Amino acid sequence: MSFQIHSLPAEDFAQLFALSDEELAERQACRQVVTSKPGTPCRVSMADAEVGETVILLNYEHQPKDSPYRASHAIFVREGAAQAKLAKGEVPQVLRSRVISLRLFDADHMMIDADVLEGDGLADALTSAFENATVAYAHLHNAKPGCFAASVSRA
Repeated sequence: MSFQIHSLPAEDFAQLFALSDEELAERQACRQVVTSKPGTPCRVSMADAEVGETVILLNYEHQPKDSPYRASHAIFVREGAAQAKLAKGEVPQVLRSRVISLRLFDADHMMIDADVLEGDGLADALTSAFENATVAYAHLHNAKPGCFAASVSRA
């Protein structure tokens, strides 16, 4: 069974870069200049930001459904990033190179399984997970330091 990893739409975040630092702070967000690579994974481009690039660090509600698992967490977004268009079954380097927390959810938005694995094993784990008909979707988080990484659907 194939899967589709989803990047976030650039247009959802573009307006943040026009805000002042004070306006960002009011939204519990902040502007940062990247000082090392890897370490600042953009959720729009699905790539690590380059040294010297400007990013916004913000809280993002990645699990908005009414369930005990409703959740938000920090993400980075690069200035001017184009939305990654990932192929079915593609796992980008930004995920393959990290330790990933895999969380599987059913149609009622209840977590039914979870695992922690090296990102280079993610394609096999997702393929296997979606062979289970009760798995509706998955969420990926970086296990270290734990930021939300991506949502995944059956393809």
